[in-house]
Amino acid sequence: MSEAIGAVLPLAIGVAISPIPIIAVILMLFSARARENGIAFLAGWVAALLIVGAIVLVLAAAGRVGSDDATSNLAALVKALLGALFLFLAVRQWGSRPAEGVMTPMPSWMAAIDSFTMGRSLGLAGLLAGVNPKNLALTTAAGLAIAQAGVSGASAVVALLAFVAVASLSVAIPVLYYLAAGEGAKQTLDGWKAWLLANNAAVMAVLFVVLGFVLLGQGIAALSL
Repeated sequence: MSEAIGAVLPLAIGVAISPIPIIAVILMLFSARARENGIAFLAGWVAALLIVGAIVLVLAAAGRVGSDDATSNLAALVKALLGALFLFLAVRQWGSRPAEGVMTPMPSWMAAIDSFTMGRSLGLAGLLAGVNPKNLALTTAAGLAIAQAGVSGASAVVALLAFVAVASLSVAIPVLYYLAAGEGAKQTLDGWKAWLLANNAAVMAVLFVVLGFVLLGQGIAALSL
């Protein structure tokens, strides 16, 4: 089980380092329904990662990933291809970063966050955690890594829970900070939001490079040559 947890932790960190969801949850903590929407967003984020991860584990078990050479090699190839894709995205992301001193505008949909209900907050978190291509790819890779480690049953569940816990830290920390500090947290949260907006492209480019090499290395190492 320790091997499975070790394999998924870098992927979980990759999910956690997601500037747009962090900005979104911070904006919710500035809204009229801050407490309710923040908790709903965190719950939706955790639930989406758990659902996607569980689906991958079930499919991997059905395909006997970890015990059958053909399916194990296919899973390793998928991880290697995802790694190559992340390296490609890193180049594109770095090229799209704004010029120094130019503030990146927030996505237009963020303007509506102030009017969100708990249901919409829950749904948005589900989309950003479970449907967002980066997080979907990383959660898929995490499920495959758990299966390739040869663990199943309770051990696989524990490894998945460890992945989800680490992947949710960046969303949980602002929410828990707000719940503990209340209105006094807003100045600090606003500073976090401003920094993430200004450095989103650079952060994502560096993240994609790291994830690309991690997944490429894991995929190549897992191939049965």
